[in-house]
Amino acid sequence: MRRIGVIAATLALVTLASGCSREQSVQGHSCGPTDQSFIQTASVDLTGLGALNADYQSGQVEAKEVAQQAFDAAVRVQHTDPKDPSLKTAQRYLDAMFQEYGTAVTIHSKGGDAGERMHRAYGLANFAHDVLVQAQPALYEQGCDVGPLL
Repeated sequence: MRRIGVIAATLALVTLASGCSREQSVQGHSCGPTDQSFIQTASVDLTGLGALNADYQSGQVEAKEVAQQAFDAAVRVQHTDPKDPSLKTAQRYLDAMFQEYGTAVTIHSKGGDAGERMHRAYGLANFAHDVLVQAQPALYEQGCDVGPLL
């Protein structure tokens, strides 16, 4: 019986904590220097990786270079510190997306089946896109244009 009480108390705390984090994201958006830095960094990395991927598809660069660029992009995005809750969420999705994409390219280059990892990467990119689309009007009012990330 005591075990059920501990589990119930734990679930109550988790529910309460998750409610608190939702409250924070409802409070509003911000557009400070760290938010702008995240947008700039992520935008450059997404554009660069897109161009490099096109070169990879045409045979101009090797998979190793594309994968390394993706892993490096994940590190750069991790090292930004957006304060806006939507940008923080997008940061987590993009970090994971870059890592999954780099892993998928590596697996594919070694002759393996990268489908699952690539599927995850695209799913994470879609999640980031959805978060940014929803936040775009409010962020724009604050002075942050997430258009380059969309």
